Parts: sequence; C-alpha cells; structure tokens
Amino acid sequence: VPVSQNGYIACDISRTRLWKIRGTDTYVRLRRGAPGRLLWELASWFHGNVEPIDRGQRDDWGYAERQIRDSRVWSNHSSGTAIDLNALKHPMGKRGTFTDRQQRLIRSWLSDHDGCVRWGGDYRGRPDEMHFEIAASVEACRRALYGS
Repeated sequence: VPVSQNGYIACDISRTRLWKIRGTDTYVRLRRGAPGRLLWELASWFHGNVEPIDRGQRDDWGYAERQIRDSRVWSNHSSGTAIDLNALKHPMGKRGTFTDRQQRLIRSWLSDHDGCVRWGGDYRGRPDEMHFEIAASVEACRRALYGS
C-alpha cells in the first residue's frame, strides 16, 4: 500500500471527497475527516483573510496521485493531505510572493492550529509558498479543530 510523505495511505481516491471552499465557487478534493476538514478550514480562512481564491482560474489543487518532484516518495497530495492555493501567484521556487502582513497571518493561523499544518513557504530548500500540508496524525488534527 503506497503511503505519502506524512504517513497517510496514498493513491486511494475513496479516502477523499470534494470540499467547497467557503465564499468561493471552488471545489478541492481532500482527505475525508479531520485532515481534510483542517485544510478546508485553512483554505476558507485564507480566502477571507489572506487573499481571495481566484475566481475562474483553476490554480487551487488538492488530491493528485503523484510523487514529490525529483523523488520516489509519494506526495502528500496523493493522500489528499495537501492543498495548493493561488498557485499562479505563488509559484514553486519563488520566495516572498506574500507580503509580510500575509506571512504573519499565515503563521498565526498555523500556530493557532498546533502545527498540524506545514507551509511550503517555510521550507528551507526550494520554497513552495502555494503549498500547505498536514504534518500531524488524524487525532492531532481533530484536537486542533475541536479541542481535546
């Protein structure tokens, strides 16, 4: 059974569902349960607080059965535990595509959710500012959403 980088079962679309980002007409396929809900909450919050999810541009992605670029490791997208937002505005490899204020907002949201989501803008190597991924167990995601 393939497993994504963060340890979730990968390449099984039946473990995902479509989530409609609040305030938009955009649907993103993400994992069922707390991990997907946490990413959906992030995307909906992002739309209202960081920058609007582009209307008409399909550059917001979730589930995709693929390996990490230049790797044999399954991407967290392959388990529905990663989302890319406004990818055309925040291309992989570019740093500083968000303002300082936007970065503070993003980091504050991540902190408020117990580090269950990791942001590609914090990668030490190749930055990926469009990218957010689950970095915790289902139970930790549940606690971050609903408390203990």
